[in-house]
This record gives sequence, C-alpha cells and structure tokens, in this order.
Amino acid sequence: MVRGVNWVGDAVMTVPALRELRRVLPGAHVTLATRAWAEGIFEGADFVDDLLVVGEGKRAASVFGEAREWRRRRFDLAILFPNAFKPALSSFLARVPSRLGYATDGRAPLLTHALPVPAWRGQRHEVFYYLNIISELGRLLGSNSPTASAPSAGLQVSAARSDEARALLRAAGARLDRTLVALCPGSTNSRAKRWPAAAFAELADRLADHGSEVVLIGAPEETEVTEEVLARTRHRPIVLTGRTSLAQSAAVLSVVDLLVSNDTGPAHVAAALGRPVVVVFGPTDPVTTRPFSELAAIVRKPPECAPCMLRDCPIDHRCMTAVTAEEVFGHARRALEDSRRLEVAG
Repeated sequence: MVRGVNWVGDAVMTVPALRELRRVLPGAHVTLATRAWAEGIFEGADFVDDLLVVGEGKRAASVFGEAREWRRRRFDLAILFPNAFKPALSSFLARVPSRLGYATDGRAPLLTHALPVPAWRGQRHEVFYYLNIISELGRLLGSNSPTASAPSAGLQVSAARSDEARALLRAAGARLDRTLVALCPGSTNSRAKRWPAAAFAELADRLADHGSEVVLIGAPEETEVTEEVLARTRHRPIVLTGRTSLAQSAAVLSVVDLLVSNDTGPAHVAAALGRPVVVVFGPTDPVTTRPFSELAAIVRKPPECAPCMLRDCPIDHRCMTAVTAEEVFGHARRALEDSRRLEVAG
C-alpha cells in the first residue's frame, strides 16, 4: 500500500516513484491510498493496481476507520509519501508489518523503517524526494539496480477520453480548427500564487487576436477569479471552470496545444501528458516544484523576498505583478512554435 499525497501537483510528482516501485517489486499488488480525485489522474495507469479512497477529515475516528480498512486488506508493506503523522499512525494501528517513510513530524517510532530527510531536500526537484523512498526500499531489499537518473513522470489519457474532451469543448462552443490554449488563472491553496486576473485577461485577448481559441479551466472554488478575468476580456473565452471533474479536466488538457497557468495542479498534469506549458512563478520555488518536463517554460521575476512560500502576500505581490502579459505571451508563442517544429520533425 502506498499512501499518496494530498494535492494534485504533488500527486503527479510521485509518478516516477510509483513507476520505480513497480520496477523494484514487479510482482506486487500495488494499492494507492489517496484522495477521491486521484482517479482522474491515475485511471488506466500501469504502475498502480487499484485505488483506495482515504477520508478528508482529521478526526481520530477517521484514523481508526482507515486503520481498520488497511488491516482488513492485510497489506505487507506501507510506503508513506506524505510527511504527516496521521498516515504513519494509521499504518501502525493497522499492524502493517513493514512501514517505510521519512522520520518527520515525530512519527519515527511508528515506522519500522524511518528514513532521514535527505540533506539535499530544497535543492533538487521534489520528484527525487519521493524517488529516494523507493531507492531506500530497493537498498533494503538488496537490489543492486540503480534508480533511473532520468525518471519518467509521463501520464496518458485514453483515446476515448480525449474524444470525449473534444466533444465537451465543441458543446461549450470551442472551435477546434484553431490553436487551442487553456488558461488556469486560479490556485486552490494559495492566493499568493495567482498572477493578476487583469494580466490573464490581457493575455487571453492577445492570444485571441492571433487566432487562438482560449479556454478557461479550474476548480469550482476558482470560479470567482475566472469571473474577474472574463470581466476584463474583449474576446469572451470558452469557460470550463467549475464545470468539469478532474478526470475531464485532464482529458481536456490532453488535447490542448498549450496551457498557461499559475504554479498549480493542472500545470503538472498537462506537462505529464506531454503538452507544452508556460507557468508563472512567484512565491514558490521552481527548482523544487516546477512541472517535471522539458516542455514546461517558467516565467519569473523574483524580488529579494521570493521564494517566500506564503499563501497570502503581506506586501504588494511584487513577484507576480512584475511579470507582464506581453512577456508571457512571448513565451506562449515560442512554446507553440517549438511544439509545431517537434510535430513536424516527428
């Protein structure tokens, strides 16, 4: 059993580790215990055998309920990706014989194999933080085969789901004979990560003026910022914000020509699906959390206070307001041109 992480972008960053686990334990039945939305990302993945939905609550009752389910399934090994105390407690109460994870949040006594946090954390991409857990598992099992130096974070959406996404876009009024650009102006877990709505609106109009079909995407809780963008645009984009499940959003991202986004989950999903992505970074650190793809371009003008990792800016949001729509539009055009060259070469 692998206890998955709690945010969409983080979940995508665990994909290389899950692939490596399949290589280290090729005959194992791998259950990914994670949030209900994960099916939208991991549906059809060949490195996971089934998904087990874990609760959203933090009450003790949810811990005991989780432990009872894990005990009923008679897992032999629990691999804990999150650093939190609760997953370690659940696996301990479930009496899983082997429990592997980082010695964080005071949980080392609950683990049979408590790993030290690598000294390089914060200097390398988070992909390697999760991969290190599986590398340590391989070492404990006596494996002499090294972990891949260039791990794959790729995901796939079936042809049927992509066709359904095109039908959904057509029903919303999208003209699929045009270059299709998705914009994600929201961020569910941090207002500080949001590039201004006015800048997204200007970008949307610039893209429309150059013949692109623009689609706004996001979760239901990002509807307000989408409305702010719409109020400032001259050319009304197609709006899918709050109207699709995560699985549908992933399918939509699989057919777009480009995504422009804040540092948020859809940027990681699109990159994993092999789509070009332009991400505006401000308070977070692209060294550790940028989309793990050569097709992802980062736009950033960091002041001295960045990266602060704060969810709300206590001053004037200068890390994001310094980035102009003209600059992002330039990155978007280059990403589209590079993508077309690759398609022709392929």
